[in-house]
Amino acid sequence: MSTSPAFRRLLVVIKQTAFEEYSQLRARGQAPKALRWKRLESRYQTHQQCVNDLLDILKRNNLEFSCVNRVELDRQHLADVDLVIAIGGDGTVLSAAHFLDHGTIPLLGVNSDPMSEEHRIVKKKKTDERTSHGALCACTSVNMKGKLPRILHGGGILSTRSRIQCIVKSTFSETRLVPALNDLLIANPSPAAVSRFRMGWLQQVKEPQIQKLGSMTDPSYLPKSQYGTVTRFGGKLYDVDNSLNVWSSGLWVCTGTGSSAAMAAAGGMPMDITSENLQYLIREHMIENAANKDELKDQNNAIFKKGEKLHLRWNSQKGRIFIDGSHLYHNLELGDEILIDADAPPLALYTRDD
Repeated sequence: MSTSPAFRRLLVVIKQTAFEEYSQLRARGQAPKALRWKRLESRYQTHQQCVNDLLDILKRNNLEFSCVNRVELDRQHLADVDLVIAIGGDGTVLSAAHFLDHGTIPLLGVNSDPMSEEHRIVKKKKTDERTSHGALCACTSVNMKGKLPRILHGGGILSTRSRIQCIVKSTFSETRLVPALNDLLIANPSPAAVSRFRMGWLQQVKEPQIQKLGSMTDPSYLPKSQYGTVTRFGGKLYDVDNSLNVWSSGLWVCTGTGSSAAMAAAGGMPMDITSENLQYLIREHMIENAANKDELKDQNNAIFKKGEKLHLRWNSQKGRIFIDGSHLYHNLELGDEILIDADAPPLALYTRDD
């Protein structure tokens, strides 16, 4: 490990706590009445102490850095930065990762409010849902003073995590969404509404030979699939194989990193966190009256390999793609097409060494 810092300039992304958010609402007379202010303030003070300790470590190691609140983070803050530190919890790490879409800047997460061993003993429940699990964090407020300097001087474990690429093709546009580190949820904005879509797999096909001038305006020159004209993404021509019409509560897609999060709670399969593959799971698939019920059940949940491309055609009036949680989403309309694969640039993420 080098005695000089391994990084020139750092960006510290700081979580905005619930206490800060609700305090702003209280100033406008809009805060909920049932809030437990003492608990919120205590959590805020714990988080703020960790922030102060982190900044003190950076100063003592003579590192140049700047700070930004998580909700104010913008790409302009990443200029000349060679390490991003996200301090808060897994949500802050995920938010910061969305801006690192080229995968060239490493990310280090610090869990500012982990559950202590004392709380585990005192509380009846084994876990406290109000604290972050810190699965994406390399260190915590408890062990940061010992571990962080080693990382800043070239130590630590830097892993490569696969991410989900998602492209949405609408009538007049094609939008590439930010890479998802954990998962995507594709569903109707209302949890009580049915999500209707056609799901299949894209297979690239050769461009047709144009036989005569003007035939580009004649759609008959395009090859056909069983559902009509094949589709294009990024100018490439694809056919859709093994299509399945789905009525459900939506679709989960996760990485190996995200397989232990919402996907696990939904009944998905465990995956190695370093896997390059993805997993999908259809939520509450409505197959009761289907003649091939057993066959459809087998297609509810599966792993698909890097290189395979999942295709959806959205058949509901409204839809939404939630990216790594509820904060970031993209709205869908009837007829939108979605391509999902593992071709997004991977994320360089520091992980725990214990």
